Amino acid sequence: MRKDIEIPVVKNVHIAVVREWNEEFGGHDWNSYIINNRDMPIEMVFVVTKGYDNEKKTSLLRHGIGTVESKSSAKIEMIQEELFSMNNEFTVSFFSEGKLYDKKYIFRKNTINERAFRDLPVMDQRGVLVS
Repeated sequence: MRKDIEIPVVKNVHIAVVREWNEEFGGHDWNSYIINNRDMPIEMVFVVTKGYDNEKKTSLLRHGIGTVESKSSAKIEMIQEELFSMNNEFTVSFFSEGKLYDKKYIFRKNTINERAFRDLPVMDQRGVLVS
């Protein structure tokens, strides 16, 4: 029965957007990261991203990240600034402790900006964080 199904709660896994210098192109890029602030690795990490608002939406992008060790992070993708005026959704699935975890993270439109920067867990950087 449905009441017998245990849905584990995702804790200490975050999505961050960071503005970083790109040596190759000589400019700044906005990159998204998954942060594992847990004491255990997360495995078979799979991330689906999309942007949307009332009038338009982006294509779905799928990223197989693999394993993210405990207290570490992994890059997901670069995000173009033009998409900041849309909601940006990251659906994350992973295995840990023999259980499947799943969580949706949403950066609401216009919330990705330097005024929203804060110190990020695990990463020695500042950026916008969604938990």
